[in-house]
Amino acid sequence: MTSKVTYTGELRTSCVHLRSGDEFITDAPVDNNGLGQAFSPTDTVATGLASCMLTMMGIKARDMELDLKNSVAEVTKHMAADPRRISQIDVEIHLPATITDKQKKILEHTARTCPVIFSLHPDIKKEVVFHWDL
Repeated sequence: MTSKVTYTGELRTSCVHLRSGDEFITDAPVDNNGLGQAFSPTDTVATGLASCMLTMMGIKARDMELDLKNSVAEVTKHMAADPRRISQIDVEIHLPATITDKQKKILEHTARTCPVIFSLHPDIKKEVVFHWDL
């Protein structure tokens, strides 16, 4: 088992990663009857995409003896109705400018082939922009 999720009431869950004990809460968004005081479940999906991209790029960068520390991904999630679902995830990734064009190409490919991007439904549009400007 990977995690345990407990509904705590008031449209909120407590999520525990069993191996580490790390915990976070989710809250329904304001536009869906919630308080919007924490990540919504769909926020965690969109954020998971960016986290996976940076993690996979970090693994590849380490293998290439590069440092991506302090790189940042900005995430915007778009919702659709009927049925309510994520329709698009925009990810803007800011990375060090000191990397060669060949290294950039390798790292961008690595990000675009992360496990989460392949796990998301193909109808979810994924817009990914790389900014080599840190």
